[in-house]
Amino acid sequence: MVEETNVEKSVSRGLMSMKPTIWKKMKGDITKYGPLYILALPGVLFLLLFSYFPMSGLILVFKNYNFKDGIFGSPWAGFDNFKFFYSSLDLAIRATRNTVMLNILFFVFTTVAAIAVAIMLNEIRSKLTIKVTQSALFIPFFISWVVIGSVLFAMLDYKNGLFNQIFEQIGLNPIDWYSNPYLWIPILVIASIWKGMGYNSIIYYAILTGFDNSIYEAAKIDGASRMQQIFKITIPLLKPTIIMLFLLAVGNMLKGDLSMIMGLTYLNPLLLPVTDIIDVFVYRTAVKTGEFAFSSAISLYQSVVGLLLILGANKIAGWYDKDSKLF
Repeated sequence: MVEETNVEKSVSRGLMSMKPTIWKKMKGDITKYGPLYILALPGVLFLLLFSYFPMSGLILVFKNYNFKDGIFGSPWAGFDNFKFFYSSLDLAIRATRNTVMLNILFFVFTTVAAIAVAIMLNEIRSKLTIKVTQSALFIPFFISWVVIGSVLFAMLDYKNGLFNQIFEQIGLNPIDWYSNPYLWIPILVIASIWKGMGYNSIIYYAILTGFDNSIYEAAKIDGASRMQQIFKITIPLLKPTIIMLFLLAVGNMLKGDLSMIMGLTYLNPLLLPVTDIIDVFVYRTAVKTGEFAFSSAISLYQSVVGLLLILGANKIAGWYDKDSKLF
């Protein structure tokens, strides 16, 4: 029998001495913060049941799924379900490019618009005007993309659209909006701003109302104009919030809004050079044919890459400003 070395003995003694310490610390925390743990229990159970337990379905990604054998009885497929996305490399690159490009444009322009609206609301002194303005800006957030698409069609239709009728009245040629894909980059950005600006502006407005007014009073005494106060005080103070929301948005950089593209463009094939994001590509090639394993594989790919992007962006944010990190 091999004798136990001095190092192994010391490690063993260390582990034995740690166990009672950890348990004692946990017991002390539970005793001290018991009511808080009880308050958190429903949220933790909800998270486990509806967020972590469904993750067992990810096994579908590595299965050659068929209805007869079900998820757990279907044969294993390894990484074959990931191959379909890269079997058409040009389409995969186009879908990835469109997804990242649109998400960056949506975040940048929606953030700028939301901050501008929040600053405008902060400058208004009438509470009634603020409430009416907030309600008016918040309503588009609850309107579905299908309804917005119908309104958009009434404005952009080649024959009877409002815009082309105005163009004809002033002597300009009508524009065939639904056959020119590159016109849809600004259209999608404007639609995203219109729908999400009110929701995001409320977040920034809530942050603005928490700022210390003495900073602005001191700036006024020093002779700072209103615009100088905005660019030298307000926007720098909003920077941590902008970075935090950007970090949250980075996680969804490879995810697109399928309902938005379907509602606004009706998956018009002429617009696919710009509107064929990853979710649209998966819907066209996998979901419509019942290949759920393919769509699950791409969803897992998007989630894993999104997690890596968040970790990387969070690390970079930490180098820039330690207080701006998410964790």
